[in-house]
Amino acid sequence: MARFTLPRDLYYGRGTLSELKNLKGKKAVIVLGGSSMKKGGFLDRAQQYLKEAGIEVKLFEGVEPDPSTTTVEKGAAFMREFQPDLIISIGGGSPIDAAKAMWIFYEHPDAKWSEIEKPFNIPELRSKARFIAIPSTSGTATEVTAFSVITDYTANPPIKYPLADFNITPDIGILDPDLTDTMPKDLTAFTGMDALTHATEAYVSTANSPFTDPLAIKAIQMIFKQLIPSYESADKKAREEMHYAQCLAGQAFSNALLGITHSMAHKTGAVYHIPHGCANAIYLPYVIEYNAKNAEKRYADIARALQLKGSTDAELVKSYIQAIKDLNKKFQIPLSLKDYNYKGQVVKEADFEKNNALISERAVGDACTGSNPRPITPKEMEKLFDAIYFGKDVNF
Repeated sequence: MARFTLPRDLYYGRGTLSELKNLKGKKAVIVLGGSSMKKGGFLDRAQQYLKEAGIEVKLFEGVEPDPSTTTVEKGAAFMREFQPDLIISIGGGSPIDAAKAMWIFYEHPDAKWSEIEKPFNIPELRSKARFIAIPSTSGTATEVTAFSVITDYTANPPIKYPLADFNITPDIGILDPDLTDTMPKDLTAFTGMDALTHATEAYVSTANSPFTDPLAIKAIQMIFKQLIPSYESADKKAREEMHYAQCLAGQAFSNALLGITHSMAHKTGAVYHIPHGCANAIYLPYVIEYNAKNAEKRYADIARALQLKGSTDAELVKSYIQAIKDLNKKFQIPLSLKDYNYKGQVVKEADFEKNNALISERAVGDACTGSNPRPITPKEMEKLFDAIYFGKDVNF
């Protein structure tokens, strides 16, 4: 039996943040990351709408990028004290992911990380609260997905856990493009490439279906049309379309699952602090080369949908790989891990060699690996990482 799950309601369009005033409830916790939602006036507006709805509000602020197990546990304790019947998160993927995990521990205080990190092993939710997600970035699509990524910094080296269960699919998603207009260029590029990776991996996943394929293909087409103007000129129409495209990609991958691009990004992101979308962008061309032995036709389908050049499936796959690399060049994203340098962060060769075996083993064990179209062993993963680090062809 297969399953296709989405939020009960999705509201989209400029100004749809105002849907908050139509919520039914008594108490709401708003989970936030940094200060961007305050600076943009969106937090004030959200609080006013909730006040109009007669809902008492408390804030849980300061969720960090790559949210930690510690932050999640603090947020859950905060909720247990306040007893909200609505959990609302506004911001990027980090606060929304963190709020999803807080929700679990709010409703199930005795839950264990060792249990909920197992795919589709989260206990039933909604006995205490409903969940509303309002994204301010156009990439993670966590507002429609059954996923949350949390980092355990107590591990050595740190490790990211992708929690996966339809129970944490939000009840309501609000897609208000107004929140995305001030995204900086680097974040626009990284989140856009994250969305492209979501759609690509969903389309070639072993769990793809007639329900997810159209969503993935449409998302890819929209991203290739809208991401560059969204990046170059912050064009408002392009940003609106990108906000919808990333949501389509999220609907696809939440139900079709992902692949090893994400497995690798999760595990290296925790150790080297590479922004998730940037890591996906670097890895995706190499993963396509690796997976093409098992999924050549599916990748060629994507190239055909984009009207790329090629008379054979193999030629079309090469065209798609080159198209992704061209986007990376446009967005100043490196084509190898050795050349990565973002805000002073680099991946030194000595560190890479030291960590490759452990990271590879962790990546193979990641929840996203099981739906990758081509199986992979830890040793093969080491070889793939080696190719990515040094910018070599994947020929195995």
